[in-house]
Amino acid sequence: MNLVSEIEFYSELRLLDKARLLNLFMHELAQEARGTYGAGADQVHDGAHLRFINELNHRLTRIVEQLLADEATRPPDDVVLRMLLAPRADKVAERLVFNAYARAIQGFESYDTTVLMGGG
Repeated sequence: MNLVSEIEFYSELRLLDKARLLNLFMHELAQEARGTYGAGADQVHDGAHLRFINELNHRLTRIVEQLLADEATRPPDDVVLRMLLAPRADKVAERLVFNAYARAIQGFESYDTTVLMGGG
């Protein structure tokens, strides 16, 4: 995955599309989190990565809110993508993020977002 090209792609998106992509990513990341615990409430077997995913989703929900409100104080596009895709010392966390991002991009590109705006 080329971080620079991902930043360029994300930077060219409309605000609504940025929010939509991040939402898809959070959905996929939550799917990745399912691998950190079992069926019972007391069956968390990878608490560190479950917490990592929770904290990342927490940050991203705020960014999505800022995008939808067109807040000038939101983080720059490159900061958001570096937060997600920059190499990590924790390679398990890196894999969780990359897997989720790859699926989000795949789902995002297969949907025409102009339908949401009623134009094309």
